[in-house]
Amino acid sequence: MKTLLRFTLVSIFGLLLSSCGTNKTAAEALAENDFRNNVYREIVNDESKFMEFMEVAHANPPADMWLLKDHMQMMESGKIQEIMKNNPEMKEKMQNMKQEKMEKAPKMQQKMQKKMKMKMMNDPEMKEAMMQEMHQKMKSNPEMAEKMMDQMIQFLHENPELMEKMKAKMKAHQEKM
Repeated sequence: MKTLLRFTLVSIFGLLLSSCGTNKTAAEALAENDFRNNVYREIVNDESKFMEFMEVAHANPPADMWLLKDHMQMMESGKIQEIMKNNPEMKEKMQNMKQEKMEKAPKMQQKMQKKMKMKMMNDPEMKEAMMQEMHQKMKSNPEMAEKMMDQMIQFLHENPELMEKMKAKMKAHQEKM
């Protein structure tokens, strides 16, 4: 009986000691590679946890900027186009979200336009593909076409030398016809 009592007391004391040592901070726990990778997998494999994580990230300005930079790099490398090729619904949704973000952040919009302009000037195939896509969108959405035309006219009025170049190109194009 005494042995059983001693064994029980030693076991309880051992459990108490071992349970006290397991309190770690989040930073300490995430320092362990295996644990951190398991946490990542758990978040990525569960849509609700992933969406919750994204909400937290978007609520944090530096994290939101990192996500945006990563997204921009994926766009530039062509990864986004590859992913969206087989998912037109998601492609449309992402384009609408991108448009909303650009309207809220004019500096970002200007930066994006500058990058796209440089890419188009360096890659004639890309320029042609983008022009075809834009023409198709304008045909299917007259409101968007009207809005784009208004923006282009306003832009040309703000940039007289570009307007002169455009007039010269249009005149040369008309003479060819």
